[in-house]
Amino acid sequence: MTTVAAYAAPAAKAPLERTTVERRPVGENDVLIDIKFAGICHSDIHQVREGWGKAIFPMVPGHEIAGVVAETGPGVTRFKTGDRVGVGCMVDSCRVCTNCKAGLEQYCADGPVWTYNSIGKDGEPTYGGYAQTVVVDENYVVRIPGALPLDAAAPLLCAGITTYSPLRHWAAGPGKRVAVVGLGGLGHVAVKIAHALGADVTVLSQSLRKKDDGLRLGAAHYHATSDPATFEELAGHFDLIVNTVSAPLDFAAYFSLLRTDGTMVNLGLPEEPVPVAMQALFGGRRSMSSSGIGGIAETQEMLDFCAEHGVTAEIELIRADQVNEAYERVLASDVRYRFVIDTATI
Repeated sequence: MTTVAAYAAPAAKAPLERTTVERRPVGENDVLIDIKFAGICHSDIHQVREGWGKAIFPMVPGHEIAGVVAETGPGVTRFKTGDRVGVGCMVDSCRVCTNCKAGLEQYCADGPVWTYNSIGKDGEPTYGGYAQTVVVDENYVVRIPGALPLDAAAPLLCAGITTYSPLRHWAAGPGKRVAVVGLGGLGHVAVKIAHALGADVTVLSQSLRKKDDGLRLGAAHYHATSDPATFEELAGHFDLIVNTVSAPLDFAAYFSLLRTDGTMVNLGLPEEPVPVAMQALFGGRRSMSSSGIGGIAETQEMLDFCAEHGVTAEIELIRADQVNEAYERVLASDVRYRFVIDTATI
């Protein structure tokens, strides 16, 4: 075992503090990664505060990890020392179920082993990317293309794949009208990717405060959902609505914006149950769905696509000792658009 410095929450709702954690020895198929940057995802905050249920403490969050390979196990064939790599939301899965074999490890029948707040196959808790190093099986590591800066690429390991996967699955592209609900950590990346795919992109946000940003990032249209006229003007307009917010919505109003056979895909996970107006789905063969990150092969595909099209996250780089302040600013929507920790400061 190797002891490394990290930032961890010692208990639910407690501030994160500098500490140490143990990393397992590098095994046959493992890659030891020197973490250079770690993105702060809103889901980190949900889990630190036990918003999604009982969690494992101490908790080292972080599943948007970008770094460099420092060591490889003797059986590793995909990576070598010095490679630029990333780790996203999961670090293992059963590998034998139908979903795993289909490259949908995120939907593993036994449940994936998450990068943090999870129990690995060795029975030990997993610790995430707010740390100096991490050891991960090579099959759950992806290559970060040289065209992507490591700091701005880190959020793609969650925000990027979480939005890319449904946009690909529901065939966003030329001739398709796509709405992105919320211009935050996920939403701003969704706009960039949907635009790069060739879709006609609209941002639906509470106000017009971020309109200039939305248009700059690739949206062709921007509407305020606080204005009732928005829902009248855009009725039956969209093929796909990608909802990136975790707050409760008036789903009936949003369903009315879908064309016949249109789909609203929900990426945010509210902490409390949300009522859904099923009646509003009828009459247009409309659908409501969800999507959870992406498989490892699709994550690599996303990174290659982003490198080809110049898509990165808009980031604010912070020191590790600013993490608690950053959490409060995320909750106040005071970031444009993703905090990234420079792990050299841990």
